[in-house]
Amino acid sequence: MTEKEKMLAGQIYNTLDPELLERYHKARKLIKDYNLLDSEDMEKREAILNELLGEKGEKVWIEAPFFCDYGEHISIGENTFVNMNCTFLDDNIIRIGKNGLIAPGVQIYTASHPLRASERIRKPEEHAPGAPIYKTFSKPVSIGDNVWIGGNVCIMPGVTIGDNVTIGAGSVVTKDIPDNVLAFGNPCRVIKTIE
Repeated sequence: MTEKEKMLAGQIYNTLDPELLERYHKARKLIKDYNLLDSEDMEKREAILNELLGEKGEKVWIEAPFFCDYGEHISIGENTFVNMNCTFLDDNIIRIGKNGLIAPGVQIYTASHPLRASERIRKPEEHAPGAPIYKTFSKPVSIGDNVWIGGNVCIMPGVTIGDNVTIGAGSVVTKDIPDNVLAFGNPCRVIKTIE
């Protein structure tokens, strides 16, 4: 099993694996170009997003600056708007449905680490050359259709947000959120059902 396969399967993987680093550096170059583009250069913006993202529906708009790890693990449905200063750490799949509104400063994380330091940090005898000292695994994030994520929301690894949901600004989403609700807070919780 390759390190990329381990990463996508939610297993501990080597973040410094050459295959992963190659894609990481490619994404960094594309992101740099994207973030420096003139906002009127629609053709070039579209071309970069098509090369960077795994899947992109029609009329997806991503404001610069935008940041991600690999890009290829991100899927964004049609008519979705991603505002400035968003960071998507796509060490696993990030799936965003259609007609989404992602406000400024939203962070979506798929990467995580063991909680105990004794499990997170490799002992000197375990630390192989070319491997990081810390252990990393990842979990996918899924956001449904017609979802509005407020400014500076942080979505944690493994979370699923249903359809027709509004997440209030500043929330930290640590658990799944069902369809058709308003949710906010730290930790984020359902406040009421919305129709």
